[in-house]
Amino acid sequence: MNQEGGPRSNAARHRQNPIGAAEMENTNKIVRGIPLALCAAVAMVAVLAGCTRHVSRDITPQGQAGEVVFPAVDRIVLKEGTFPTLEALRQIGPGVTRDQLYQLIGRPHFREGFHAREWDYLFHFRDGDQVVTCQYKVIFDGEYRGQNFHWLPAGCADRLKDRPVVASDPKRFEISGDALFAFGRSGLEDMLSGGRDELLKVANELKALDASVVQVVGHTDLIGSDAANLELSRRRAETVRDFLAKSGVSADGLSAHGVGEAEPVKQCDDKLDREALIACLQPNRRVEVVAKGFK
Repeated sequence: MNQEGGPRSNAARHRQNPIGAAEMENTNKIVRGIPLALCAAVAMVAVLAGCTRHVSRDITPQGQAGEVVFPAVDRIVLKEGTFPTLEALRQIGPGVTRDQLYQLIGRPHFREGFHAREWDYLFHFRDGDQVVTCQYKVIFDGEYRGQNFHWLPAGCADRLKDRPVVASDPKRFEISGDALFAFGRSGLEDMLSGGRDELLKVANELKALDASVVQVVGHTDLIGSDAANLELSRRRAETVRDFLAKSGVSADGLSAHGVGEAEPVKQCDDKLDREALIACLQPNRRVEVVAKGFK
């Protein structure tokens, strides 16, 4: 008490007990900081809650949605979407894990967040020179295994149906390698104008046939090493395959491989000089296109 009998001032207390006053000041700072910490914690919970929200409604532990809702396309994170293979999509079924999905079709294209019960994708498919876009959704059960799969538009699911293959004789096209490419070359930029014109005719016939399987096989002559010839035949076949796809032939069922010098159609005397041997072996330098499974 002071002489007047009233409480002592803070300054007076500080002069008499400076250590105790400092402790009190630190306590006040801690107390004042508690609301800020609480606010930060609440804000973090709100953010996490927002990240775990899904757009479909009433998803059960079994992976069923009361209402399937697709996100707006403008919310996509992977802006362009992707071109998946039908083979990969056909391997997806009930019980698929997230890791397996990641390997087959990649990460989800939208911001799904933590513990999401659904993954969404934006896929593109080529129909000749047209590109068709579809949304794809995987809904997970309580153990985060995919159980239900949805498409928008729903008709996109028909792409996964196996095309019926009808037994019939394959249709074969053979294009001279010398007409297609400069000697020893294989790139699209190496393709000769006459070869391009011939391939365009093949592409038009293939589109009319509507075959479910189209195989492109590259062949070389025996000049050079086995490994080099195998690689050259593969590159030429892949270039022709890509040219056909860009010309409107469906990419589904379209494949390419090379066999090198393994399947010659003409034998030549190896005593010929180089120029004569190259001319003699010309029929062996070719690309075959084999169409099967007509509707």
